Amino acid sequence: MQKLFLIFLFSVFSLGSAKEIHPYHVGSVEFNYNSKSETFEISGKFFLDDLENALKEKYGKAVHFNDATYKSQINAYLIQYCHEYLKLKADNKFLKIKYLGYEEDSESVNIYLESEKVIQPKKVETAVSFLYNLYDDQMNIVHIIVNGNRKSQRLNYPDRYLYQNF
Repeated sequence: MQKLFLIFLFSVFSLGSAKEIHPYHVGSVEFNYNSKSETFEISGKFFLDDLENALKEKYGKAVHFNDATYKSQINAYLIQYCHEYLKLKADNKFLKIKYLGYEEDSESVNIYLESEKVIQPKKVETAVSFLYNLYDDQMNIVHIIVNGNRKSQRLNYPDRYLYQNF
């Protein structure tokens, strides 16, 4: 079932262009624990037009990912946006998350972040509410991976919390 849903998710990201209206508001966020660096490597993937609209709604000024003149403004907005709409706890301790950057991938945007160091977490808690400020039908697929053990769950607006034990 999980594999079918992941296939569906990738299909949604590859359909049509960002200019077309897509019927789903869906994104994904992966928290992958790297035991060598002792950090969570975090990546998010969202439709480009949805993220542009969410940033405009939040900050009151339009930005365009396909226009290089907006790059510094987009980075500034994404730093604030990620800080507000993404939280991570390991073993009951909030972890600081550093924004690393973004890249455009056809009709989607990939966002990259990294947590502060944490020693082999047993309990991981996330709060993910990307695009909830704009869409009340937003669905975020959250993957948490520790030592190759992947646990995934779909969060539908307004659900934002995911708890997993490893």
